[in-house]
Order: sequence, then structure tokens, then C-alpha cells
Amino acid sequence: MNPTFHLVPLQDMAALHLVPLLQDTVAQGASIGWTSAPSTERALAFWEGCQASCGRGERLGWVVLGGDGQVLGSAQLVLDMPENGRHRAEVCKVMVAPAARRQGLGEFLMRTAEAAARAQGRSLLVLDTLLGSAAERLYRRLGFEVCGAIPGYAMSTTGQLEATQMMFKRL
Repeated sequence: MNPTFHLVPLQDMAALHLVPLLQDTVAQGASIGWTSAPSTERALAFWEGCQASCGRGERLGWVVLGGDGQVLGSAQLVLDMPENGRHRAEVCKVMVAPAARRQGLGEFLMRTAEAAARAQGRSLLVLDTLLGSAAERLYRRLGFEVCGAIPGYAMSTTGQLEATQMMFKRL
């Protein structure tokens, strides 16, 4: 990763500064839970909810900033699992700003999440991603294995039902 980038905890960021990352990522077709780019109000509520969850210890989150302080990416690790699943964590909401892609930020965020999961005593990571996406290729390259695809799992930004790939990695 470029040394001019730095990582900050999600809860240390002003939620309003995170809004464009979510809006731009969704507008580019990312399958992260939205069918269209959310309004500023909805995006702000999303980030505030994530930050509150971090504050309760239910998840960890990170934001990558450029040397100029611009938000370039983010990722989250959900730790709040049922009693029989406390050995696992879920990687979610991995986002890289469209203008910052292909610079290793996605891999950096994933390795950050993996290290945090290990530090939390987790031995299994799970995630889901759009079947055939660049994100799926990244996760495979980082050692995630495929459980299987679920057809018609999520509606895309184009209104089509898309398959999701369920993946895992033993730590």
C-alpha cells in the first residue's frame, strides 16, 4: 500500500465524510446492500449505525484515508455472533472509492480485517459477494474458498436479481 495512505478506526471518522464513499460505490454497482445510491440522509444513518455498532463492540471497522485526508475505502468485521458461532466473524461492507481502485486498498483492508479477526480469537471468516465480481476474484486470491452460490440472492442497481457467492477462510 502507498505510504501516503493511513488507516483510522471507523468510529473516529465524522460519519458525514463517509457518505460519498457509500454513494459512489453503490453508484458503480457494488453489491453492498443497496439497489441505488442512498440519499445523504440514508447514507449518514447507515454510517452512524455502523459506528454505534462499533461502539457496542459488535463490529470493528476501518477507513483508509489518502494523504490529503480523502476517504478512499472502508471495511467492517462483524464480531457479534450467536454463542455457537463465536469462533467466526463476518467480513462485510468492503468498499474502495472508484477513483482509488487497483492500488491494493481492497487487499489492505481484507488483510486488516483478517489480522483483527485473529487478534479477537476468531478462527473462521465468512463473507458473501456478487458472483463473478472483481471482489470475488480478490477474495479467492486471498485464500477464501467457495461454499456455493445462491441464485437470485440480491437485487442489483440495474434491478436484476443476482447470484451471491458464499465464501469462507480458515485462519
